[in-house]
Amino acid sequence: MWSCIYLSMLLFAWKDISVAAKAADSSDSIFLPSQTGSRSSVCSAQDPNLNYRPVIGILSHPGDGASGRLTNDTSSTYIAASYVKFAEAGGARVIPLIYNEPEELLFQKLELVNGVIFTGGWAKKYEYFETVKKIFNKALERNDAGEHFPVYGICLGFELMSIIISQNRDILERFDAEDNASSLQFVDNVNLEGTLFQRFPPPLLKKVSSDCLVMQKHKYGITPANFQGNPALSSFFEILTTCIDENSKTYVSTVKAKRYPITGFQWHPEKNAFEWGSSAIPHSEDAIQVTQHAANYLVSEARKSLNRAPPKKVLSNLIYNYKPTYCGYAGRGYDEVYIFTQPRSRF
Repeated sequence: MWSCIYLSMLLFAWKDISVAAKAADSSDSIFLPSQTGSRSSVCSAQDPNLNYRPVIGILSHPGDGASGRLTNDTSSTYIAASYVKFAEAGGARVIPLIYNEPEELLFQKLELVNGVIFTGGWAKKYEYFETVKKIFNKALERNDAGEHFPVYGICLGFELMSIIISQNRDILERFDAEDNASSLQFVDNVNLEGTLFQRFPPPLLKKVSSDCLVMQKHKYGITPANFQGNPALSSFFEILTTCIDENSKTYVSTVKAKRYPITGFQWHPEKNAFEWGSSAIPHSEDAIQVTQHAANYLVSEARKSLNRAPPKKVLSNLIYNYKPTYCGYAGRGYDEVYIFTQPRSRF
């Protein structure tokens, strides 16, 4: 028995000597702690210029998100839970910005967040449009004042930003892209540095430009010619990608502001991972990576925000104070929504 133990000790000693010799031969070698005898770890210091507890504000939309099936309260508003999960997947918490609550309260909440999402939907007029416009202009002011404050405009959100910037309500055109997946076509000589596509691995960039990895759910859009022909839009945004609708008509699908951390999507980065109501939504591993990278980029931009809101005020207004409603049993539309029928906040 002792001879076996002694032999085992010799083998372990020889193994340690071999590991040390290999380490001396190659400084580039990587070993597990168990191979080097080291059991300790060193935690890197956090960057004091970054906010590791970012909060994203998501603007609610009129209705209940289910064509009145969930509530008949005409003052109700909603946020699809997929947008909340999208922000959380990137590492942020969410505060709902309820569009029809008193303006003073809405803008108090806006002071608590490090970025904003304008969601998809249908409302393009009246109070909702005016609220989007005020928040968008406030985002520009905060950036101009030196705060890094990102904005994601998704589908309707991008359409409304286009109307606001162009000051032209007729800038949008009809397209046939109401329920289909597509690829993204990158414009010639596009510079992806500093965009959401910068961190896409090269194989994923190739796949997203050749395979149907993004979900389309819209009736309106803008052709590249009309986009470039509008001085206000073309000077504010750079076109990154285009898409082709079911009638082979091309529309602008992804843009990035030239001077601001603002991104517009005429597709839905949140649906791949978090919506199941349409069989057209892509759920492949590559499609999920598209969602994850888009979420990561938004939150990485929000971490650059200098805003550090009082923790108690943040906690009192987080989405966790509300419960989502499951509506996926209808087999269409959203799977879950947050419905807001009255303001709830503590300031």
